[in-house]
Amino acid sequence: QVQVVESGGGLAQPGGSLRLSCVASGRISSIARMAWYRQAPGQQRELVASIPSDRSTTNYADSVKDRFTISIDNNKSTLYLQMNSLKPEDTAVYYCNAYDFYKNYWGQGTQVIVSS
Repeated sequence: QVQVVESGGGLAQPGGSLRLSCVASGRISSIARMAWYRQAPGQQRELVASIPSDRSTTNYADSVKDRFTISIDNNKSTLYLQMNSLKPEDTAVYYCNAYDFYKNYWGQGTQVIVSS
C-alpha cells in the first residue's frame, strides 16, 4: 500500500507562483509513476503532469507546458509541482497520484485559487 498527502495549495494572484508538495509513504519502492491531476468545478479530473520513478522523462498537459515543473526528490518520497505564471484557469483542486502497476493511489487534494 502507498499513501500520499498533498500540501502547498492556497491563493495566488495571476502571474504568481505556488509550489505543491506530495509526501508518499508505505511501499515507496513499488511506485512506478507519480503525477499531479486537477479538477476544476464542474469539470472532469485531468492530468497536469507526470513523472516515472526513475525520473527519465516528464509529461505535461499542453495548458501548463513551460509554466509548471514536476519533480521528485532523491529519496523518491516527495513529489513537487512548481507552478509559475499562474492563470485564473489554473484554479482547481490538485491531486497527487501514485501508481504501482496494480493500483492508483490518491491524496485528498489541495485547493489552488488564482484570483486578483
